[in-house]
Amino acid sequence: MNGDALHSIGDLARRTGLTVKTIRFYSDRGIVPPTERGPTGHRRYGPDAVARLYLVRTLRDLGLDLATIRRVVDRDVPLTEVAAAHAEALTAQIRVLRLRRAVLTAVARRGSTLEETDLMHKLARLSAAERRRLIEEFLDAAFAGPAADAAFAGIRRSLTPELPDDPDDEQLEAWVEVAELTRDPDFRASMRRLAEQHAADRASATGVRRDAVALVRDGAGPALAAGVDPTSPRADPVVAAITAGYAQLCNRPDDLDLRRRLLVRLESANDPRRERYLHLLSVINGWPTTESLAPVLDWAIRALRARTSG
Repeated sequence: MNGDALHSIGDLARRTGLTVKTIRFYSDRGIVPPTERGPTGHRRYGPDAVARLYLVRTLRDLGLDLATIRRVVDRDVPLTEVAAAHAEALTAQIRVLRLRRAVLTAVARRGSTLEETDLMHKLARLSAAERRRLIEEFLDAAFAGPAADAAFAGIRRSLTPELPDDPDDEQLEAWVEVAELTRDPDFRASMRRLAEQHAADRASATGVRRDAVALVRDGAGPALAAGVDPTSPRADPVVAAITAGYAQLCNRPDDLDLRRRLLVRLESANDPRRERYLHLLSVINGWPTTESLAPVLDWAIRALRARTSG
């Protein structure tokens, strides 16, 4: 071979931007072996050494280990096969890192304790099957007893978070918070109480009936927007229309007992944790975020309290 075609290790360093020490390291491990040694024992490399070093540097930048790189450059294993396996491994690592970031972000934002942080970390690492079991257990607890019949299947589905296979950071953080909420015994009891009240509303009525909260939203919303004081006489016709609609919904007389019943119903629905759950559910499932019902529920609760006290 023509000696002019060979490169010294210093020449390779200048051409590739790698250090002499790095090239010698690769050479000692057989990844870029010298073609020959000169009379003084210095290594001499063939014309393909530059391209080989560029490839090695690229593969190292992509995170491949030296043993795998040697097999690739020696053509013992196809690069496409190695790339596919490495990409799959990186996908798994990225998923883990994103979960960790979601937990750490939630910890920093909420000022969580060590115990809460440990719980969030465990919830974030649940498999898809484990997530489903957690949610099913929560919904089973909420829709037990009178609320367990088939009529509530649609409501149950509408309360089911389904984290996608490739969730974004906001969805991951929302899932961690939802999982925490579902484990809260007081929140479970609140959701069950609401489901039982809804079942009781339907018990003496036939056909498709509106939910009491939706009825109040549509009835009180315009009054709230118009600035009507819920305790003033101007609110009387609004309250009368709402209670008349609720009486028809429940197939009960519109009397003081019914107004008190509706008040209890709205107080249960006005749990801020429920609204938070619904918001997080929208984030996880990619649904449009609904407008907060808290203002209209607050208005109706104040109106009913003013007319049922004493």
